[in-house]
Amino acid sequence: MFEKFGKKTYLPILASGLFIVGTGYTYTQDFFEIAKQIEIFTTLYKTVHQNYVDQTNPGELMDVAIKNMLKELDPYTVYFNEQDVVKFKINNTGEYTGIGASLYRKDGKVFIVEPYKNYPADKAGLKAGDQILQINDIKTADYKEDIGQLLKGAKNTQVKLIYMRADKQLATTLILDDVDIKAVPFYSMLDDQKTGYIILTQFNAKTTQEVKAALVDLKKKGAQQLILDLRNNPGGLLQEAVNLCNLFVAKNELIVTTKGKDSSKDMMLKTQMEPVDLQIPLSIIINEKSASASEIVAGALQDLDRAVIIGNRSFGKGLVQRPIDLAYGTQLKVTISKYYTPSGRCIQALDYAHKDAQGKAIKIKENQYQKFLTKAGRTVYDGGGISPDVEIKTVKQSELAKTLENERIIFHYATSYVNKNPQQTVIKEVTDQEFQDFKLFVRNQNVSLQTETSKALTNVLEEAKKEHIDQKINTAFQTLKQEIKKAEESELDANKDEIKRLIKEELIKRYQYQEGLYLYYTKNSPEILRAVSTMTNRTEYDNIFKK
Repeated sequence: MFEKFGKKTYLPILASGLFIVGTGYTYTQDFFEIAKQIEIFTTLYKTVHQNYVDQTNPGELMDVAIKNMLKELDPYTVYFNEQDVVKFKINNTGEYTGIGASLYRKDGKVFIVEPYKNYPADKAGLKAGDQILQINDIKTADYKEDIGQLLKGAKNTQVKLIYMRADKQLATTLILDDVDIKAVPFYSMLDDQKTGYIILTQFNAKTTQEVKAALVDLKKKGAQQLILDLRNNPGGLLQEAVNLCNLFVAKNELIVTTKGKDSSKDMMLKTQMEPVDLQIPLSIIINEKSASASEIVAGALQDLDRAVIIGNRSFGKGLVQRPIDLAYGTQLKVTISKYYTPSGRCIQALDYAHKDAQGKAIKIKENQYQKFLTKAGRTVYDGGGISPDVEIKTVKQSELAKTLENERIIFHYATSYVNKNPQQTVIKEVTDQEFQDFKLFVRNQNVSLQTETSKALTNVLEEAKKEHIDQKINTAFQTLKQEIKKAEESELDANKDEIKRLIKEELIKRYQYQEGLYLYYTKNSPEILRAVSTMTNRTEYDNIFKK
C-alpha cells in the first residue's frame, strides 16, 4: 500500500509500525564523529582480515558486527542481508513459492511443524513431526544455511525429499506452488447464529481485503454483531491498520499520528474510503502478544468509542520503523518515530533510551501513565499497551509449560501419539492414562525439562570439568540430578490440567489442521464467550462507552 507525498514521491508504509524509502535526516553536527568512527572500523576490519591466523569470512564478520551493533538501540532496528530481505518481503505480502509448511531446526535435525492444508507438503502426505533428512542431493544435517531456501523456487519445480516417520525412512516428490499465507486464516458464524467471528493473525498487504470479504460474507449469513480476534498478532503494515479501521469508521477520521526527530516526516494518517458498517456492534480481543499495528487498531477504535476491547493488556509497542534499501540488495529497518492514537497517547511500554544495570530497557511505571480522553470522554491511559475495557483474568502460563513448548516436548509427544493412532480423527479429552503416557514419554526420551535448577546444575558440572574435579563430585552430582528429575516429574503433576490442555490443542492441529483448533477456541475460549455475552447484552455493551 502506498501513501502519496508531494508530486512524485511514493512511500510504501509498512509497520510493525513501518514506512519505506525517502531521504534521510541530516546530521551535519555529527559528521566529523561519524567519519572518524567509520575510518576506525574500516581500518580494524581490514587489519583483522589481513592478520588473523585463520581464514575469515568478510561477509559473515560484517553481518555479525552490524547486527550486534544495532542490538544496542532497540529490538526493531535491524539489518537485513540479502536472504533476510527475501523473508521480509514474504512477511509483508504473505506470498511465496514453496512447499507450504513451517519448519523448525534443532541440533542439526529439521522437522515439519505444520503442513498447510491443500498445499504441496500436505498433498504429498507430509505430516507434522516428520524429520526431513535430505532435500534433493543435500543432506539437511550437513547444510548450515537457512534450510527453507532449499524448499523455495520457481513454480512447478520438483523437489525430492527423504524423511523419517516412526523410525521408517520414506521418500516423496513435491511440486512447488504458490503459497498464500492468509492474514485471515479463519472466520465463521458462532453457535448463537448472530455473532460473526474473524481471526486476524498479521497485517500484510491483503489484510483489509480479507477482513472486508469475511465481514461481508458474515453479514450475508446473518451476523448482527462482530468479534475481531487480534490475540498473538504481532503487527505488520501500518497503512493496513488504518484501512482496517476504515471498515468501521467514517471517511476522514484520524487513526494514527507519527512523530520523530525529523518533524518534516511526521504524519497524520486518516481514513480515506467509505466504511462498510458504522453500526454493527464490535468487540476486539487482545492479549499480551498483540502488538504494533494490532495496538493501533485496538487503540484507535477504543479512542473513537467504536469497539469494546476485551482480554488482557497488549504488548506496548508504540514505535515506527522505516525499511531503507542499502547496497547489494541489503536493507536497514530503523526506528524513526513513535505513533500516537487519536486521543494523543503513545502506548510504548519500554524506554530504550534508558537502560538498567543489566542493559535492559526500563519499563515505564504505571504511576507514570498519563490520562487521555476518548471521543465520548472516557478515560484511557498511555505508556503500557492498550488496556482492555473488559479484562479477562486468565491463568498465567507456568514456567514448566513454557519449557514444554519451547523445547518442543509436547510437539514430539504428539508426533509419537499420532504415529500410534493414525486412523483417529477426533480428539475429545486427554485422559489421565494419556497424561501418564506423556510422563513416561518424557522419562524414556531422557528429555530435560530445563528448569532453572537443572540448568544451574549442568553449569556446575561444566565448571567442575574445567577444574578437573568432576570425577570427585560425580556420585553426588548423579544423586542430585535424580532428585531434581523427581521434582520435575512432581511439577508435571502439579500442572496436570494445563499440560493436558496443551496436549489436546496440539493433537487437534494434527488431526484437524489449524482450522480445527480455531473451531475449538470458538466454543471454549473465555474471551470469545465473554465478547458474545457482552454484545448480546446491549445495555452492558452501551454502558461501556459511557464510563
